[in-house]
Amino acid sequence: MGNLSSELDSFVGGIVSDIASPAASDARLRLRRRLFGAASALALLRSMPALAQPSDLEKIRATGVLKVAVYNDNFPFSDQGQGIDVEIGRAVADKLGLKLSLLPFPAGENVNDDLRNMVWKGHYLGYGPADVLLHVPVDRQLMAANDRVEIFAPYYRDTLKIAIRRSAVNQWNGLPSLQGKAVGVEKISLGAWVFMSEDNGKYRDDARIYEKLPEMMADLKSGKLAAVVGNKSQVEAAVMGNADFEIVDAPFTRMPRQGWVVGMSVKRSNTELARAVQQAVNDLLADGSIKRIFEKHNVAPVSP
Repeated sequence: MGNLSSELDSFVGGIVSDIASPAASDARLRLRRRLFGAASALALLRSMPALAQPSDLEKIRATGVLKVAVYNDNFPFSDQGQGIDVEIGRAVADKLGLKLSLLPFPAGENVNDDLRNMVWKGHYLGYGPADVLLHVPVDRQLMAANDRVEIFAPYYRDTLKIAIRRSAVNQWNGLPSLQGKAVGVEKISLGAWVFMSEDNGKYRDDARIYEKLPEMMADLKSGKLAAVVGNKSQVEAAVMGNADFEIVDAPFTRMPRQGWVVGMSVKRSNTELARAVQQAVNDLLADGSIKRIFEKHNVAPVSP
């Protein structure tokens, strides 16, 4: 309505200019009538309430699609279009009566980059933003540093665990049981950092650093590694239920004692979408759907 009002203002101004011109003396009566009509229309237009704009959720419903962003190479949550987060995203979309459109993306330098690229702005290469981003740390400092997004709907609490090959570690007596043995860690991960820094670097020489998690888990199973340090979700998905391995607590002094919680994020202004997604997650937790998704991928669900 603002654009139409501006056009009418311009139109009225042009009429006034025409009336003031000596060349228009023969048409003044006609112009006065036009001026009166335009002014009346403008007054009526300005008295009308602003037309309601569709909400964020209404716009999404109009497309029939919920765009859900998930990380690439994030086993067992999202890897090559499959995983826990993919299925949770699909379940949320179903609850909202929408089809899932999956947007896998590579992690940025930090989570702030991911929130910018996939939630509120979009990447300079042309992908994103999505409607919802999954696997976002539910962390107060992260929330405070990103006021353009809403972080909510926690659905899992992760932590670090150690998977040991029983034939290589006869009896688990804490980290000293691993000294002198090959232990796999994933490059640029919390597990690698805490293991290699524990006891002033006592186990640094035992670490075998892997670029990719699947390769590390394959070497554990083949006998090349005595143990691996990784997220609970990762090691459970790889070896839980296999009698050749044991999953034990990771007694690292620098590890967050309560682990970390992951949830979802939407653009801060998308309040109706946030409410709808939160309700969907509540329902999926209550009816056991999310629990079944975790168990399907061999991961024990942990309440956030």
